[in-house]
Amino acid sequence: MGCGASKWGDPGVRQRSLSSVGEVVVFLPGLRVPRNIDFSRTLGDHLDKSIAERLTALRARVVLMAAQESATALKPRRRVATRHGGSSTANLLQALEEYLPVLLGLVKEGTQLRNKVQFVWANQEDVAEETSMADPWYEVLSVLHLMAMVCFLQANTLLLPRSYADGHGPRVSEESRQATVDLFLKAAGYLDCSIHHVLTQIPPERRRELPVDLAEDNLKALSLQGLSQGVDMQLGLAIDNPKATLAVKRRLACEMIKCWKQVKDTIPELPLSDGWGKKHALFVKWKYVEAKAAAYYFHGLILDEGETEKAQEMAIAALQASEEFLNESKRASEAFHAAPPASRRPAPFGTTKYLLEMISKDVQSKVQSYQDLYTQQRGSNIGVSKIIATPPQLPDFPLALSPEDYELPQSDPFWKEANQ
Repeated sequence: MGCGASKWGDPGVRQRSLSSVGEVVVFLPGLRVPRNIDFSRTLGDHLDKSIAERLTALRARVVLMAAQESATALKPRRRVATRHGGSSTANLLQALEEYLPVLLGLVKEGTQLRNKVQFVWANQEDVAEETSMADPWYEVLSVLHLMAMVCFLQANTLLLPRSYADGHGPRVSEESRQATVDLFLKAAGYLDCSIHHVLTQIPPERRRELPVDLAEDNLKALSLQGLSQGVDMQLGLAIDNPKATLAVKRRLACEMIKCWKQVKDTIPELPLSDGWGKKHALFVKWKYVEAKAAAYYFHGLILDEGETEKAQEMAIAALQASEEFLNESKRASEAFHAAPPASRRPAPFGTTKYLLEMISKDVQSKVQSYQDLYTQQRGSNIGVSKIIATPPQLPDFPLALSPEDYELPQSDPFWKEANQ
């Protein structure tokens, strides 16, 4: 027995048919949900009864909680955000963390049992509705992927505007934005561990049969997305900090471009006939273009501080490029939210809000000032578009953020106790 793709009818597992998914700031392609397994029945003759019952109970809890979360997490209603992104998601993450050490015992202590159990999970982006594989490392990979997606879900919840008692209206607090940086890095750490320490345990022929949800390039793209959105939050916080310099903001914006470009170059060819694949690709396009708008804007402001005519021309070129990319990002955002399953864009905050408020105003002001100066010095009223060259090259900065270090836990001591 190896891998297989088929359809099954567990209620609450599939979310591809959703017509809408509410407000989206952080993209995640739904939640992959496992199907129940009775380890006592499948491994009863090969495994201590207490271990089989413990595996069954822990996994059944994950199945129930993941199915419930998948059915409600992306519904078009506002979820109540807490400091940790919602108690139900925190409970699911804890259930996965408790299941993983016991599962790893099956990998490490029960090598002879490796091909005895068929692990079945529902897919979200693959054309097959489910993938079944008789390999516990596939189960470990699926668990880590789900843990990462739960972190994304928690971050999305925290980044939805909340009402406060201060009378200033709904907003995304600084505390919530700072908390999401940790969640993004944690998600990236889970995915990075999946790539370097779990995928390598699955034989190449089986790896080729993994769903696109768990393909190496998709795991890399999602990990890089976590870093990209973490940098986005850092830039938004820097924008709100009066002590942050233009140089700091430009650096963060340029790092964000680099990271989103890596996502764009890494993401595999996703099935576009179903909603999640198309929506995923559109999200990456939107955020990549928005990052370009931010980088060219702050680069233009720094160049504008130069006193030479050449510096002024390059500043105007960078600012005009930022406006063009901003307009393109608006169209990309609309296309993303309109793609099925349809989503709503919450009120802009942080980087997006600042760019929408400042770019057009600053570009118009700088262009007019430059044109007035050019007319005064040269004695002719030549349009700026005829003077300005192509946008200047952006500076290159290494990415400062990295995935949080995550190591697979040791197998549960319960295995050794049962074996003894």
